[in-house]
Amino acid sequence: FNYISGILIICSLVLLVFKGLNFGIDFKGGTLIEVSTKNTDIGELRDLLSPNFNEVSLQEFGDEKTIIIRLQNENNQESIETVNKVKKLINYKVSEFRRSEFVGPTVSSELLWKGFQAVSFALIAILIYIWLRFEWQFGFGAVVALTHDVLFTLGVLSILNIEFSLSTIAAVLTIAGYSINDTVVIFDRVRENLRKFKNIDLIEVFNMSINNTLSRTVMTSITTLLALLSLYLFGGEVIKPFALTMIIGVLVGTYSSIFIAVPTLLVFKFRPQDEDENEN
Repeated sequence: FNYISGILIICSLVLLVFKGLNFGIDFKGGTLIEVSTKNTDIGELRDLLSPNFNEVSLQEFGDEKTIIIRLQNENNQESIETVNKVKKLINYKVSEFRRSEFVGPTVSSELLWKGFQAVSFALIAILIYIWLRFEWQFGFGAVVALTHDVLFTLGVLSILNIEFSLSTIAAVLTIAGYSINDTVVIFDRVRENLRKFKNIDLIEVFNMSINNTLSRTVMTSITTLLALLSLYLFGGEVIKPFALTMIIGVLVGTYSSIFIAVPTLLVFKFRPQDEDENEN
C-alpha cells in the first residue's frame, strides 16, 4: 500500500504541476449578479446562460425568486459588458436586476493564497494537537496521512476537471478534520495496546489495533457516504463539487487512517515510556 500511495501521490503532483486545477470564478475573477426572477427556476436560467459563457454558477439566495449568478468574464471583457450580455439573454425572465459586482484577478489571487494558508494552518494545528495528545511520532504519522489525503484529493479534482472554488477548500478542510478523527481513534487503541502487550511484535500490535477499530471506522465512513451521496444526487448543481470532493476525501481518508497513518509508526521502532508503571 505504501508503493500504491507513493505512485498515486506522484501522479497527483504531476497533474497539479502540468494540468493544474480547474479554478472557479472565486479564483479566476469574474462577475456576480443578483436578480429577482419571475416564475422561473434555476435550471431555465442555466440553460439560457451556459451556451454563452465558459463558466456559470447559479444559486438561490434567501428565497426561490432571488438568484445569484456567478460567471467568468470572457476575453478579459469589462464587467459592464458581461452584465449587459446577461441582461439581453434573461431580461424577459427577470423582474429586477438588484446588483452586480466584479471580482478582479488581484482579489482572486488573494483568495487563493488565503485558501492555501487555511489548509496549511489546519495541518500544522493538527500536528501540534496530535503531538500533545500522543507522542511526536504519532503526530508525524497523522500529518503524513493528512498530506496524502489532501494531495490525492486535489489530484482527483484535477483529472476529473472539477471546479475548484472556496466551497471546495471548505470540503478539503472538512476532509482533514474527518480523517484525523478516524486516525485519532486508531492511535488511541494503538497506544493502549502498546502498553498492554509489551512483549508482542510491533506489527502484530498495530494490526490488532486496526482490527479492533475496523468496524467503527467502516460504519462511520458508510453512514457519512450515504449522506454525501444524497447531497450529490439531490442537492443541485451548486453543491455537487463540494459533495463530490467530500466523497473522494472520505474514501481516501478512511484508507489512509488504516494503511498510511499507523504503518508510518513502524519507521520509528518505538514503544511509549511507561509513566510510573512497573517501577516497583
